[in-house]
Amino acid sequence: MLQFLDYFLTYFHTALILFVLSGWIFPQTRRSHALLLILILIAWFGIGVYKGVLGYCPLTDWHWDIKRERGERGMSSSFVEYMVEKISGINFSRKLVDGFTLGGLIMACIMAVVMSFKSRKTKA
Repeated sequence: MLQFLDYFLTYFHTALILFVLSGWIFPQTRRSHALLLILILIAWFGIGVYKGVLGYCPLTDWHWDIKRERGERGMSSSFVEYMVEKISGINFSRKLVDGFTLGGLIMACIMAVVMSFKSRKTKA
């Protein structure tokens, strides 16, 4: 069961990140995308302040608990950093990966707002 959860969370988390980066593109997904962005901002900057970790992700926290139960050690606190290293084999600096991750979130937020205003103008 733990192996299934580990694989499931890897694919689910990756798909969620891709949706965060691209969900603003499609009119049908913009409302879900905006809701997800709000939840992420609450986790990163709300719960993160409480936990003492800006950029806190409850999904990563749960996933890492499962990985530790499976015996994996030495994981980064960042899912993105972990996956970049797994895929590329290169250990990029944490600050670099965090910068790109934050940049992706900022870009997604900006594009969500821009597309929201554009769709309101076309409806008016």
